Amino acid sequence: MTSRRERYAAATFVDRLIGAIVGRRSKWIFVLAGAVLTLALGPLAGKLAPLENNSPTSFLPAAAASTRVLKYEQAHGQAAAQPAIVVYERRAGLTATDRRTIALDRAELEARRLVDAGTPTPVVFASNGRAAFFSIPISGAIPSTTLGSDVSQIRAVVARGATPATAEGPRDALRVAVGGPAGSAADATEAFAGIDTTLLAVTVVIVALLLLLIYRSPVLWLVPLVSVGLAAVWSQGVAYFLARSGFVVNGMTVGILTVLVFGAGTDYALLLIARYREELRRQADAHLAMAVALRRAGPAIVASGLTVVLGLLCLLLAQLNDIAALGPACAGAIVCALAAQLVVLPALLLVLGRRVFWPFIPRLGDEVPEESGLFGKLGRLIRQHRRPVWVGIVLLMGGCCLGLLTYQGGLTQQNGFVGKVDSVEAQNLLTVNFPEITAPRANVLVLHPSATAPARVAALHTPGVAAVSAATPVGRGMAFDVTLTAGKTENAASNTVILLRQHLARAVGSQALVGGQIATNVDIADAASHDRAIIIPVVAGVILVMLGFVLRSLVAPFVLVATVLLSFFASLGVTAVVARYLFGFAGFDPSVPIFGFVFLVALGVDYNIFLMLRVREEASAGHAAGVVKGLAVTGSVITSAGVVLAATFSVLAVLPLVALVEVGFLIAFGVLIDTVLIRSALVPALSLEIGSPLWWPSCLWRNSRDGVLDASRREC
Repeated sequence: MTSRRERYAAATFVDRLIGAIVGRRSKWIFVLAGAVLTLALGPLAGKLAPLENNSPTSFLPAAAASTRVLKYEQAHGQAAAQPAIVVYERRAGLTATDRRTIALDRAELEARRLVDAGTPTPVVFASNGRAAFFSIPISGAIPSTTLGSDVSQIRAVVARGATPATAEGPRDALRVAVGGPAGSAADATEAFAGIDTTLLAVTVVIVALLLLLIYRSPVLWLVPLVSVGLAAVWSQGVAYFLARSGFVVNGMTVGILTVLVFGAGTDYALLLIARYREELRRQADAHLAMAVALRRAGPAIVASGLTVVLGLLCLLLAQLNDIAALGPACAGAIVCALAAQLVVLPALLLVLGRRVFWPFIPRLGDEVPEESGLFGKLGRLIRQHRRPVWVGIVLLMGGCCLGLLTYQGGLTQQNGFVGKVDSVEAQNLLTVNFPEITAPRANVLVLHPSATAPARVAALHTPGVAAVSAATPVGRGMAFDVTLTAGKTENAASNTVILLRQHLARAVGSQALVGGQIATNVDIADAASHDRAIIIPVVAGVILVMLGFVLRSLVAPFVLVATVLLSFFASLGVTAVVARYLFGFAGFDPSVPIFGFVFLVALGVDYNIFLMLRVREEASAGHAAGVVKGLAVTGSVITSAGVVLAATFSVLAVLPLVALVEVGFLIAFGVLIDTVLIRSALVPALSLEIGSPLWWPSCLWRNSRDGVLDASRREC
């Protein structure tokens, strides 16, 4: 237990800090410090992009079988090249002119002698007479930006004599596409190219418009936008240091980081400004009003922010490297948002004075409109009909959860793009016209040569295996390729790889490892399954503990977490239906449920804390009256904050990646459901239904008599 002296020391420190922030002279120091920190970290944000690692294999832990195979081959020079495959097709059949065009393209690419590329292979013509392809080996040891440049040059050459497969053209035109491992890697890099600029621009515009609508002031909207912009720059600096220290930071990390800091940072600003404006109606001195606002709203903002930080740090338990890196990166972003909105924002508001609210300047003695507002009326209505409200919402959310029956995985790099992508079109052309060479394959690495023969026999007797190649030496081991028959669906090929691993394990134990693209997808799915099983319960447990500490109750945390979990599963169910039947996506990326759970639950708890701490504050008039008053004074600002957060995450939908669109829709829809139904109706209705036992065993419960807190007793 904390001693009275320790509590006094902590309170004294907080009071001194608040006094410094709102000081008539010292406030300028905090404004200047924020600007200096931004100037110091700003250049690091521009250096983050070259450190991003968007390779799918970089996501896997070092212990994954496919990772071990890849690293072994690279160490022995067996995976040094990745081909760019150029595919041509004319549906009516290739003409003599087409064949000359293909030959000229190949000759020009050979003459160009790209620094990182080898000699193009001979042209291979399809037996159906409609297609042809050749490949160009490109070094696998070059940066992704250099690889993308090489592939772009190849595409520029071949597009002169044919119509790119991704473009609209005559149905019977000669079409061309560049794919293969190099083409896929280049398209993945291009998908993340400019992600920072695009997301930042769209996010700033959306937040600015929403702030204008919320405040209806030509000046006030700029202040939180400036402070959250500072936090965004600081968070990019944090991500830079994480990338330099070895964390796998990719384009998805940067994209989510950007929208998170803008969404959460704007939420904190809305809550603080709302309380500051409320106190300006009670205080003649703006500095005193800000001090009271920080003392009243600050603990709720800090508690909610720290809850989100702890929830995000649980991602460090993940096996997938990109998920593990997202945790500390986003936790750092939340800390930056807290610092900007609790230190720099108050100082900026005091520098500008009351006039920043023009034309709706709050004056001393003005009426506080919340009691007679929409949420005051809603609170009184819920008080009268609490049981039908919470039963109806629970049934509605349960119906949304039925959408989980349509949930399916199976998203890969081939079907993970939104719209037409050149490498995907190339693979489709190869699959249709060259089925004999596009069957899925797996690479088997045998660590000890003596185990090669039984490993090949085990592979041949695995259902779903069509052929096994001869073994070739790789370092001290041997390697052979396995051709799979189950190539029409990704799941069938993945199941064959799983079965192949089981047969090899029985035959030679740990001496054989299975790698390749299909095996990589299997390992990613396995790691994601592990991460879901570990992270989801740990995050829920951490949030339960934090809520118990903040609310000083053992009952309320379970009720609040249950509402957030209900909101998450309902939102995931709706997202599954929308993604499959409206968007037409092939499935879900394995990381989407993890991202959705952590952000929805952690951010949803934010609004729980904002609401319930205000209910505690107002509970001296009785539990029921406290619930109604708490909803009345926080409902508007919480709804505004939820709309801003949902809008910022919806910005992810502008990016050409299915996974980011799914994450954006899931979180945006979930936040809206959480704000409009859960926080504004379900939680108040359940709080009224349970009554003062909601606060057991705190003094709010001990001191209550028939639901009314005895005001003569000590304050809770």
